[in-house]
Amino acid sequence: MNNMRCRASGARFRAKKGFLFAVLALVAAMSATLASPTLAQRSFITFESGPVRPVAMTPDGSRLLAVNTPDNRLEVFAVNGGSLTLIDSIPVGMEPVSVAARNNSEVWVVNHLSDSVSIVDLAATPARVVRTLLVGDEPRDIVFAGTGFNRAFITTARRGQQRVHNSIASVPGAGDPLLTTEGIGRADVWVFDAANLGNTLGGTPLEILSFFADTPRGLAVTPDGGTVYVAALHSGNQTTVINETVVPDGFGPNGVPGPSDNFEGDPAPEVGVIVKFNGTNWVSSKGAIANSLVRFNLPDHDVFSINANTLAQGSVVEYDHVGTTLFNVAVNPVTGKVYVTNTESPNHVEFEGPGVHGGSTVQGRLSESRITVIDPVSSSVDPQHLNQHIDYGALHTDPGADHAAINAQRFHSLATPLQPVVSSDGTKLYVAAFGSAKIGVFDAADIENPNFENDFDPTAESANYINTR
Repeated sequence: MNNMRCRASGARFRAKKGFLFAVLALVAAMSATLASPTLAQRSFITFESGPVRPVAMTPDGSRLLAVNTPDNRLEVFAVNGGSLTLIDSIPVGMEPVSVAARNNSEVWVVNHLSDSVSIVDLAATPARVVRTLLVGDEPRDIVFAGTGFNRAFITTARRGQQRVHNSIASVPGAGDPLLTTEGIGRADVWVFDAANLGNTLGGTPLEILSFFADTPRGLAVTPDGGTVYVAALHSGNQTTVINETVVPDGFGPNGVPGPSDNFEGDPAPEVGVIVKFNGTNWVSSKGAIANSLVRFNLPDHDVFSINANTLAQGSVVEYDHVGTTLFNVAVNPVTGKVYVTNTESPNHVEFEGPGVHGGSTVQGRLSESRITVIDPVSSSVDPQHLNQHIDYGALHTDPGADHAAINAQRFHSLATPLQPVVSSDGTKLYVAAFGSAKIGVFDAADIENPNFENDFDPTAESANYINTR
C-alpha cells in the first residue's frame, strides 16, 4: 500500500500534462459540433463541486484514474513509463469529486451532486458502472479500511432522502436526522461492506456514523487499515454573530464595537457583533460577556478517529482546534502523525480598512494557510502556519508602501492547501496548494517539528516548491 502511495504521488504530477492534452483533444473534436447554430444555443450548467480526491492509481500502478467533474465521467489512463494514454471515459454520477481503487479492476467514484457512489468494473467490456450506491447528501471522500481493506468509508452531510428511506430503516444510525434538535452532530460517515453490499436498490450500509461537527470532507486511513480519520470541512472556530437588534445601543463597553464614527467624522451605523466562545463565556472584542445573548455552548471538535473494525462510538477520539476550514488528511506511514490541510480565519478581528482609525483590521490577513499535525499517541494538535515570512504589518494602503516588496512575498507563499501526499518512506510531504498553483514540498521532520514556525524559512525553502503554471 505504501508503494502504491509513492507511485500515486509521482503519477499525480505526471497526470496533469496528459489530462490537459486529453481535454484539449476533446475540445478540438467538439469544435465543429459546437459551431452548429442549434447546439450553440444550448446552455451548460455546472455546480462547481470541489474535487476532494480527484486522482488515484490502481494498486498495480498500471492505471491512473481521474474524475472529470463537470462532464460526469471517470477518465482512465494507461501508465506507460513517463507518459499517459487515455483509454476509457466512463459515465458515472453527477459531479464526481473523489475516486478510489479497491483493486486493479474495481473502482469507486463519489458523486457529489447525485448523492451516490458509482462502482466501476474496469475489466468489463466496455468498462462501465455495475452498481450504484445511494448515500447521504453531498458525499465528498472515500477510503477503504478495516480487515482486508474491505470496508468503504464515505463522508456525507447529515441529511438526504436516502437517510430516511425505509429500505435501510434497520441500519444503525439511519432515520430522522433530527435537524432541529440541539446537541446532534451534522457530520455523517456511511460505512459499507464492499464484499456484501446488500440487496436493496441503493445498497445497504453496515452503519451510518455521526460526529459532532458540520459537513465532513477529508478521510485518511492508517497503513494497517485499523483507524480512519475524519475531518470536518466547516469545523468553525467557536465564533458566532449576535444580531444588531439585540445588541445594546451605542458604542459603550457592552454595545457595538469600534469607533462611533469614521475617519471623516461621519457617524457609524449600529451593527451586529461577532463573539467568540473561550470555553466558558461568549466574549466580544471589547471583553464584554454575551452569555445572555448566546444561550448554548459550542465545542470545537474538528477531526475524529474511528476504529475501522469495531465502529464503536466509544472508541472515537476527538481532536480540537485543528483549524477553521479543513480540507484533506494524510497519515505518515512511518511516524503515524496525521497531517490536516486547513485555513484559519480570524473571525473575531474587526474591520477591513487600514486599521488606523478602527484599531484593528483583517487586511492582508484574512486567513492563514496551515498544515496541522496531530499526534495520536500524545493527542497533541500543532498547527503549522506555512507563510510566516509574510510581514502582515506592511499594507499596500500604507503611505509610502513598498509595493514591490509586498508583492514579492507571494512567490514564497502557499494558499489554500488541499490534498497532502506522504512518500512511502515517510520522509517527504507533498501538498497541492490550489490558491497559489503550487505543490509544496516539505521534509516531514520539518512539518512535525514543534518549532516549525521559528525554524522553517519559506523564503529559502520555497525553492523546493513546484509551480504548476
